[in-house]
Amino acid sequence: MAFSEFLADRVRQRLVSVGVIEEKKMMGGLIFMVNQKMCIGIDIDKKTNTDRLMVRVGKLPYEDLLNTKGSRKMDFTGTVMRGFLFIDPEGFDSEENLDFWIDKALDFNKML
Repeated sequence: MAFSEFLADRVRQRLVSVGVIEEKKMMGGLIFMVNQKMCIGIDIDKKTNTDRLMVRVGKLPYEDLLNTKGSRKMDFTGTVMRGFLFIDPEGFDSEENLDFWIDKALDFNKML
């Protein structure tokens, strides 16, 4: 399981007060479950050897969020997983940008 502990800590800090959090090592990285639902994950992109986020945003805002800096379709299995996005480092390096993506994931999580 390859993921950055530094990035994991950044995500953990933002999830402290949002509900029941569980961490699961899966999909080659670390997944943060919020209220027993997959919310956000981190891993290392094997092609670029850089950190990336896996964000569950749902199908409604999906197309709009694809146009956001650093985001791209999640194709973990070779098939695009609609409702999930990969976010490359330029999309979450700043604290403000990481907050943006975590907020999007938590917004969708509340609707489940």
